[in-house]
Amino acid sequence: MSRLLVIVLALLLPAVPAVAAPTGWTVTGPGNVTAKVNLAGGNLTLAVQRQGRTVLQPAPVGLTTTAADLTKDLTFTGRSDRVVMERYTMPHGKRLQRSARMTETRLGFRTASGSFDLLVRAAADGVAYRYVLPGPATVVSEASSFRVPAESKAWLLPYNAWYEANRVRTTAGEATGDFGYPTLLQNQQDFALLTESDVDGRYAGSRLRKTADSFQVVLADERVESTGTTPWRTAIVGDLATVSTSTLVDDLATPAKLSDTSWVEPGKVAWSWLSEHSSPSDYARQKQYVDFAARNGWEYALVDEGWSAAWVPELIRYARAQGVEILLWLRWSDLDTPQERDTVLPRIKQWGAKGVKLDFMESDSQDRYRWYDAVLQKTADLRLMVNFHGSTIPHGLARTWPHVLTMEAVRGAENYPPAANNPVQFFTRNVAGSMDYTPVSLEVGTKEASIAHEVALPVVYESGWTHFADKPEAYDRHPQALRFLNQLPTVWNETRLLDGDPDTHAVVARRNGDRWFIGGIAADERTLKAQLGFLGGGQWLVETVRDPATRADVVRDRQVLRSTDTLDVPVRRNGGFAAVVCRNRPGLQTCDQPVRQVPKTTLTVTPTGTVDATPGTAFEVTGTFTNGDREIRDVALTAVAPEGWTVSGAVVQRRKLAPGESLSGRWQVRAGGPTGPVDVPVVATFAGVHVEQAVKAFVPPPTPANGAQVSDLPFMSETNGWGPVERDRSNGESSGGDGNVLSIGGVTYAKGLGSHAPSEVSVYLGRGCERFTAKAGLDDETEQPGSVAFQVFGDDKPLYDSGVLRGKGPAVPIDVDVTGVRMLSLRVTDGGDGRNFDHADWAEAALAC
Repeated sequence: MSRLLVIVLALLLPAVPAVAAPTGWTVTGPGNVTAKVNLAGGNLTLAVQRQGRTVLQPAPVGLTTTAADLTKDLTFTGRSDRVVMERYTMPHGKRLQRSARMTETRLGFRTASGSFDLLVRAAADGVAYRYVLPGPATVVSEASSFRVPAESKAWLLPYNAWYEANRVRTTAGEATGDFGYPTLLQNQQDFALLTESDVDGRYAGSRLRKTADSFQVVLADERVESTGTTPWRTAIVGDLATVSTSTLVDDLATPAKLSDTSWVEPGKVAWSWLSEHSSPSDYARQKQYVDFAARNGWEYALVDEGWSAAWVPELIRYARAQGVEILLWLRWSDLDTPQERDTVLPRIKQWGAKGVKLDFMESDSQDRYRWYDAVLQKTADLRLMVNFHGSTIPHGLARTWPHVLTMEAVRGAENYPPAANNPVQFFTRNVAGSMDYTPVSLEVGTKEASIAHEVALPVVYESGWTHFADKPEAYDRHPQALRFLNQLPTVWNETRLLDGDPDTHAVVARRNGDRWFIGGIAADERTLKAQLGFLGGGQWLVETVRDPATRADVVRDRQVLRSTDTLDVPVRRNGGFAAVVCRNRPGLQTCDQPVRQVPKTTLTVTPTGTVDATPGTAFEVTGTFTNGDREIRDVALTAVAPEGWTVSGAVVQRRKLAPGESLSGRWQVRAGGPTGPVDVPVVATFAGVHVEQAVKAFVPPPTPANGAQVSDLPFMSETNGWGPVERDRSNGESSGGDGNVLSIGGVTYAKGLGSHAPSEVSVYLGRGCERFTAKAGLDDETEQPGSVAFQVFGDDKPLYDSGVLRGKGPAVPIDVDVTGVRMLSLRVTDGGDGRNFDHADWAEAALAC
C-alpha cells in the first residue's frame, strides 16, 4: 500500500477522542467518612464528608520547597490504592488492644519544577493526608488547610509552644490568630478534631493560623530539612463519642520501635511539688511521700525539681523496699548534648530510678524534635520510662515509643485552671494521647471544683502515669476520696463517652478487667447521667462517690442496677461524681479489691563504714536479709558489681522464708575505676520487690599538687541550685559551659568555680594539704543582687563561714587551715531568703599541699 493511500485512509477514519485526565478522586474509608480530592486549574483541594454531609469544605493542599512550588500548576500522574490493616497493643491509653483499618490512596502530581505524591487515608473515624517527595528536600511552607462554614462552633487553644493556655469557645468566622492542636470544630451535627500525627525529628511541628476563610498549617521553622515524607495532617471526624474515643493519632503513627515492653509499667504517682514547692529538696519529706504511696498501694513517687544526688540513691533504696519506685525530674537542657545523655541517664538508671520527668522543652522546632528522638532512643536503651512536661502534644509518640507514659501540653492543675475549662479537655487535648493534668487537688489550688469533681478527673482524663497533685495529709483528711483513688487503675481495656458537651460536662466510662469506672464532671449545675447500656446482662453493684451539701469529703452510695438503668447524679456548678461498677453476686458488699501491701523486711550489710579501694584491690562484703510479718517466696540475695568492678560469690536463694527467718551471703569485691565514691549494692528480691543496701567504697584520686586550682581537680560530689557548677566561668544559665568570665565587684578572674546557691562541691585532699585560699563573692552577671553565705567544711566539720553576703561588692578573701583533711567541701547557702540571683563564685580557689 502506497504511503499516499495510508494518509487518505487515515483522514477518512473517525477520530478517536483523547481520554481526559481525571480531576477528582474519592477515598472512602470502612465507615461513613470520605475524602474528596479535586484538581481544578492546577490547584489541589481536599474535603471531608460524613454520611454524605460535607464536614470539612474543600481547602488547599500542597507544599513549597526551596526547589519547587508544588501548590499550583499541578498535573495528575497516577493513582494506586491499598487497604492498611494493623493490630497492635499499647501498655496504656484509651484501650490496650488496637485494630486499625484504613483505605489508602496515593495520588501523584507534578509541575514543571518538581513532583510529589499525596497519600490519603480514610478510616471509620477520620481522614489524614501527608506528602511524599521523591527524596530529601528543604520545605519552606505548606498550603495544607482546613475549612468549615463561618458559623461552625470552634474550641480553640491560643498557641504557645507548651500548649498551656485556656481553650476558648468561638466560631470559625470569628477566630483570629494562631492556634495549637488539637482544634475542635462543629459543623452542624458533625465534629472534626484537627491535629497532626507521626511528627518527629524528620520534620518540624506546626500550628494552625486562621486566614480569611480557613485554618492553615504553619510550620514552626522557616526551613525544614525533610527526609521526603511529611507528618500526617489529621482530621478525626464523627459524633462526639467517635471523636473523643478515637485512636486515629496512634493508628497513623510509626509502629513501636521496642520489641519488649514488659518493663513499661503505668501507675499512680505521689507528687509533692504543687502542694509544697520546696519539698523535692527535702529528703525527710520525700520519705513521707514514699510512705504514703506504700500505705495506699501507689506504684510511684516523683521527686521534682530540687532533688540532690547526695541522697536520691538512698531514697530509691528506701522506696523500693516498700514496693514504691522513684521517678526523677530533669530540665530538658540537662540532656541536650550526647555527653549529658550518656552520663546523666545511666547514672539515674544505676541508682535504680524507673523513669524521668523531662521539663521545659517549649518548642515545636525540628531541632527540638530531634532532641526528642535522641532522648527517647537513649531512655529506651536504658529502660527508663518518660513523662514529657512543658512539651508539645502527643503525635502518636506513645505508639512509636511505648515508654512515653504521659505528656503535659495542657493547662493542668499546677497552673490553677478554671474548673469550667475541664470538660473540654476530654474532647480535645486528651484525644491525642495521655495527658499529665496532675489531678485531684483537694486542698491546694483554687478549690473551684468540688471534691467529687476532682476525684472524677483521673477517670475522665487518661494518663499512663497519674500524678496526684496534693499532699498526703490532704488525702488522709478525705478518706472516702482516698479509698476511691486507691482502687483506681491507670490502664484501660476500653473507653466510652456516656454523655457530654465540650462547653458543659463530660461523663466517661472506662473498663479495667472486669470492673468499670465512671467519672462525671460539670461546669454548670445539672444532673449528670450515665446510661448503663454498655454493661452486660444481670445485676451490677454500683458504688458512687458524690459531693455532700458543702465542700468536704465525698459521700459513698451503694446500689444494685441493671444495664437498662440510668445512674443520675445531681451536681452543683463545677461539681461531679465518680463510680466503680462490678458484677453483683449474693453477699457482695463492695467492688473494692485489696490494696497491695509489701511485707516488712530488713537488710543489713558489712562493712558499715566507707572502704578505701584502689583499683585492683579486693574486700569482703556480707549481707543478711530478714523477713518480717508474713511468709515470702522465691527470695534471692546477691551483691551487684558496679560498672568496671567484679563480684565473686554465689547468689543465695530460698524457696520460701517464714516470718523472722533470715538468709545471709558473702562475696568478694574487686575494685575498678573511676575515682570517687562508689556504691556496692547488696540486693534481695522477692515477688517483684527490690530491697537494697549499699556498702560505701571510695576510689581515691591522686592527692593534689602544691598550688593546685580546685577548678582543675575532679569533683567527688557536686550539687548546684541551677544547672551544673561551672569550672573557670560563672554559673550562667542552666546548661553546662554557658557561663561568663568570673567577675566579682568589677574584677575578673581566670580561675575558679561558678555556682548557684544552694551548692556544694567536694574534692579529695587525702590529708596531704595545709591551706585552702579563695576570693568569694556574688558574680556581677545577674540583673539584681542576691544573698549567699560561703562555707568551708573538712570531713563534714565546719572550718569557715563568711556569714551572709549581699549585693555585688568586692570579693571576700578566704584562707583556711585544712591540715589533716581528707575531703574538702565548699558549700554556698541561699542566705535564708531564697535562691534568686544567688550566683556565687569561688575565684582563684587554690590549695597549698
